[in-house]
Amino acid sequence: MSGPVYALNLFDIASRDEYLAYSKRSAKEVAAHGGRVVALGKFREAAAGDIRPRTVLILVEWSSKEAFDGYCNDPKLADLHPHRTKGAGNYIWHLFDKLEDLRPLLK
Repeated sequence: MSGPVYALNLFDIASRDEYLAYSKRSAKEVAAHGGRVVALGKFREAAAGDIRPRTVLILVEWSSKEAFDGYCNDPKLADLHPHRTKGAGNYIWHLFDKLEDLRPLLK
């Protein structure tokens, strides 16, 4: 499937300084690689489900899976990504294809 994908990021802050070092550059680099932050959130409460809550939610829309991979694998960003991994704990990073509606899933 081609087209936009959403990256769901759920995590806790493991190191404030490391995550700040990541966030200072990441917004510009995400945009340069075809990404757009759609939502930022702080955990409020569990309404349903059995996933262990994380403190932070970030939802990024990427123009394509290739754009996401380009961001993750860009050698110019090799010094950036370690700040994310050191700064974020209990990290969940899932990709979802963008759908206009649920009909494809209900066939």
